Amino acid sequence: MKKKDRKIFVLDTSVILYDHSAIESFQEHDVAIPIQVLEELDTFKKGNDTINFEAREFIRHMDGIAQSDLLTDWVPLNGPTKGKFKVVAKHDLNGVDATKVFQDGKNDHQIINAALTMQRQHPERRVVLVSKDIALRLKAKSLNIHAEDFLTGKVQDLGRKLFTGLTVREEPNDAVIDELFMEGSTPVDKLGEEPEGNHFFILKNGKKSVLAKYDPRARSVARVEKQAVFGITPKNAEQTLAISALMDPNIPLVTMQGAAGTGKTLLALACAMEQRRDYRQIFITRPVVPLSNKDIGYLPGDIQSKMDPYMQPIWDNLKLIRSQFERKDATLKRIDEMVENEKIVVSPLAYIRGRSISNIFFIVDEAQNLTPLEVKTVISRAGEGTKIVFTGDVHQIDTPYLDSESNGLSYLISKAKGDPLFAHITLEKGERSALANLANERL
Repeated sequence: MKKKDRKIFVLDTSVILYDHSAIESFQEHDVAIPIQVLEELDTFKKGNDTINFEAREFIRHMDGIAQSDLLTDWVPLNGPTKGKFKVVAKHDLNGVDATKVFQDGKNDHQIINAALTMQRQHPERRVVLVSKDIALRLKAKSLNIHAEDFLTGKVQDLGRKLFTGLTVREEPNDAVIDELFMEGSTPVDKLGEEPEGNHFFILKNGKKSVLAKYDPRARSVARVEKQAVFGITPKNAEQTLAISALMDPNIPLVTMQGAAGTGKTLLALACAMEQRRDYRQIFITRPVVPLSNKDIGYLPGDIQSKMDPYMQPIWDNLKLIRSQFERKDATLKRIDEMVENEKIVVSPLAYIRGRSISNIFFIVDEAQNLTPLEVKTVISRAGEGTKIVFTGDVHQIDTPYLDSESNGLSYLISKAKGDPLFAHITLEKGERSALANLANERL
């Protein structure tokens, strides 16, 4: 490739905190890092969160590159097909200065100035500012700088529709439905094309309908029957199918996607408690999304007081399960004992990372607020006998640098679909209340 055809990508801090190996993702093109990014990474290097890990790993990588070269000059990246890398330490501007345009010398505007510098020094080449910060991209574009999101890790086919795990189909041969009701299963060949592993079906023929799930091990389609779990009865077909996946010991990885009120967390918790004898512990966790980008240390009180606002939705689901039983029912005492004896552990994800997750029923709530790397880290630590359930709504993300395509839940669903160890179901119908449904559907 001719030099003039090679692009120069200027990376923002948000890209490095999302993926510390980002500079290796641009093939034969060159990559530049504004020195302000290194300054910001220095403030993130301490801590136990994923962004702290990403910052440390990138700094170590930079140290390796800088062993024999000055980073202010173009340095070849590892690999014969890779481009070059440099740190932009000084600005060489020609008229336009972002700090003056926006009347603020903050780092975001210095990063824009680094891209303007690359444009001035390499007028024959296309310079692109890469950032996961939408506002920064808009500011760059307003100053005639090409800007784009970091696409590595994004689900490219989400525009068509994220995998739902469920197919509703008209079955022209009602004998298939009759066989499912009478025998409980039917060979997959009778459905025609073989579906992906653990795929769910609603088969219809006139007034007849049946819920079914494809079993890739037996290469058969089995009927899914409605079942109550720890006092919770499914209220629609999707919830019934979700319970079948959550209760299946042959499916150790389950994802449930859906809007608020569809029952994701409640079903996962109820199924975990129903199978309490099969697992050493039940972990229910969720990522802590700090308020106003401040760490939980800014909140008043002890650690339990700091955590309560984040964990309260999980406790609310546990209370709802308790409410299904009479006051004198021994199950109520059993639930309390499970919490007191830490059979059930409710904790933020950061406080569970160091614990062993062998023979654990592990529920990760609000998984749309995780990065793909965080999801991979959780799954890769699973020991023997562990089942992991991720729940969330990819259209309700609380972290500033993730979106419906780049979050860990979407990434997992897209990459794991079809694997015999994995099942997914999208819950469409809200069951919280008619008022909640109105909010989800019309507001």
